[in-house]
Amino acid sequence: MNTRTGILVSLLVASFWLTSASADDVHTVEQLNQAPAELDGEEVRLEGIVGRVNDDIMGRNFIHFVDGTGGEGDYITITSTEMPEVGDRVVVTGTLTLDRDFGAGYTYPVLIEGAKFTEQE
Repeated sequence: MNTRTGILVSLLVASFWLTSASADDVHTVEQLNQAPAELDGEEVRLEGIVGRVNDDIMGRNFIHFVDGTGGEGDYITITSTEMPEVGDRVVVTGTLTLDRDFGAGYTYPVLIEGAKFTEQE
């Protein structure tokens, strides 16, 4: 992560507060980065902030997503055909995929694919 991205993510995390929700309904970045195999292929839901967007790579957008959980700079990668803006506070729903390998060295131990975004209330 370059310095500018690190600063942006740190500022976003520092300004973010976690909204109250049932633990059964909403997962955290920290939980999903340590996801058990039982969640592979399951639909998951997160609430947080869009930290970075890389658009139109292999026909999808790759999004770094933060929610203030885990260690400094922790994020989860999400793919979607939707294009959220950096800094948007959103609810994300998508399919959790473990050990996704796109080839050419692009591997993700944890990835949320086919995500849909809605504004966080």
